[in-house]
Amino acid sequence: MLTFKQNQLLSFLIKKIEENGVSPSYEEICKELSLKSKSGIHRIVKSLEERGYIERLKNRARAIAPKKNINGQPYFANVISINKKINDLKLKEKVKINNIETNRIPLLGKIAAGTPLEAISNNDKFIDVPSSDPSFRECYALYVEGDSMIDEGILDGDIVIIEKKQDVKNGDIVVALIDKEEATLKKFRKRGDTIALEPANKSYKTQIYGPDRIIVQGKLKTLV
Repeated sequence: MLTFKQNQLLSFLIKKIEENGVSPSYEEICKELSLKSKSGIHRIVKSLEERGYIERLKNRARAIAPKKNINGQPYFANVISINKKINDLKLKEKVKINNIETNRIPLLGKIAAGTPLEAISNNDKFIDVPSSDPSFRECYALYVEGDSMIDEGILDGDIVIIEKKQDVKNGDIVVALIDKEEATLKKFRKRGDTIALEPANKSYKTQIYGPDRIIVQGKLKTLV
């Protein structure tokens, strides 16, 4: 399962390699995907690499290519939903999918990339991610609703992986709980005695809050 932007990047990558024999530059990818920020491209590339769709070519700066299996066909990683309650499983529980060891992460609900939503509520779905990165063990997943982070390559309907941590720095994309009631996905920035939650879309305004009104519930790790 790929997001729209991930599909778009992968298709463009395959097309350019077939046409020219080399992978496109990040500038070309930004233009094709209508993104203004290279950080958004980095995030999509990292997500595709982690999920086994692409690989970085050695000794070539920023060179990427579709990953293939022994039959020469593109390799696709797995995403699954499991009908069990979150409390029945530990976040770090490992399972095997097609003989590949993975970590099981709960898919907790929706997060707003736009107007804040009511606080996130649990459901009974999970996704699986590669277990090679131990930091995935302290993560959870959320659906994105809204378009305020599109210039970072995060679109309405995407799934984000959030690392559970409160120690974040300026510019990090975080899950922020506002007044213990509403959750939103925004860039975090301290401004004196206040906290700014910044969108990545010029159609939205930065929102300023007192530090007592904001609880950071995690930092964006990657897209699924």
